[in-house]
Amino acid sequence: MQKKVNFTTKDGFELSGVIHFPEHRVTQAYALFAHCFTCTKNINSAVNIANALADEGIATLRFDFTGLGASKGDFADTSFTTNVNDLIDAANFLAADYEAPQIIIGHSLGGTAILAAAKDISSAKAVATIGSPASPEHVLHQLEPELQTLKEKGEATIKLAGRPFTFKQDFVDDVQQHNIDIHGLNKALMVMHSPIDDTVSISEAETIYKSALHPKSFITLDKADHLMSKTEDSMYAGHVLASWASRYIDTKEEPLLPKAQDKVVIAAQTGEGFLNRVNANGHVFLADEPERLGGTNLGPTPYDFLSTALGTCTAMTLNMYARRKKLDVSKVIVNVSHDKVHLEDCDHCEAKKGDKNGKIDKFHRSIVIEADITEEQRQRLLEIADLCPVHKTLHSESIIETVLEYS
Repeated sequence: MQKKVNFTTKDGFELSGVIHFPEHRVTQAYALFAHCFTCTKNINSAVNIANALADEGIATLRFDFTGLGASKGDFADTSFTTNVNDLIDAANFLAADYEAPQIIIGHSLGGTAILAAAKDISSAKAVATIGSPASPEHVLHQLEPELQTLKEKGEATIKLAGRPFTFKQDFVDDVQQHNIDIHGLNKALMVMHSPIDDTVSISEAETIYKSALHPKSFITLDKADHLMSKTEDSMYAGHVLASWASRYIDTKEEPLLPKAQDKVVIAAQTGEGFLNRVNANGHVFLADEPERLGGTNLGPTPYDFLSTALGTCTAMTLNMYARRKKLDVSKVIVNVSHDKVHLEDCDHCEAKKGDKNGKIDKFHRSIVIEADITEEQRQRLLEIADLCPVHKTLHSESIIETVLEYS
């Protein structure tokens, strides 16, 4: 599940981002991802790594640096320092609106910026670089043909990956003056690099690794290019990062539910909005509400479950009848939707006394029967649908007994 977000930097620029949330499970931790030099948050490797992390229970924010992609600002006025500040602002945004990131990851120069920002992101416990140079000054290799022009005129337009970018001498001065204390990182470090990377030599990874203190790890991205253009390379990197980081971050334990006895359903709220873990006679799943109602949409709503109960009971009843009557029925499909309607719009409903404006629950059920049977047999199956036990329950009065128990 992806959610578009925007946040404002200390310099007043609105930056555009996307958070990848885990589906069908509780979010274990948050991560922050920094894209490569002059790239955007939508580069395939960034999307794939964020997806892989979300698969492992880690919500991940990828965003456009100032002046790039959908973010505001003029790229010509940015520098390595502004990238570092953007990362710190992004981490503060997560901390304020969601949860502080425990994992920070950067690709190419984004990884170098992550190393520089790490000391100012106190929540970060695990730091990872992917195809990153050990120093920001390395990026000047890509500007080399125009370095003299920059020095003489103070500004130059340079094509990178087929796109023109305007650079100022301030950018050059900034990367030349920036020193990164990798030795004093004081966080777990993962260095990922490809031995055939022809943009950033693997010797840069060696420098990063040797400069850092333990705990540190190195993973070779064998046969991957610098941008990790193959999906399998970036997905592999994301899944490995999640597994590695799990040793160093604080994860949320899945709520422990008591063992449900026969015909007992146990629902336990997880503490994340409306999200609940449910144990229905040994079957564990999630229940939630949609985002528009304040939920996280990680599971069906209570009324979704009620509609599902009617639909599945109907299908089971029809299949049982078809087997008993030896009807040639190959498949039964039942679709159920739920709504609230005014009593005055219900022709066969008995209005409550004095409740002219009241509402009643309406379940719309449509049935598709794939079968080689007569029209008369189809109509009989339609009648049988109303005999489904859940249908009868919804039509009858029920008794709900509630007691308060103490743990």
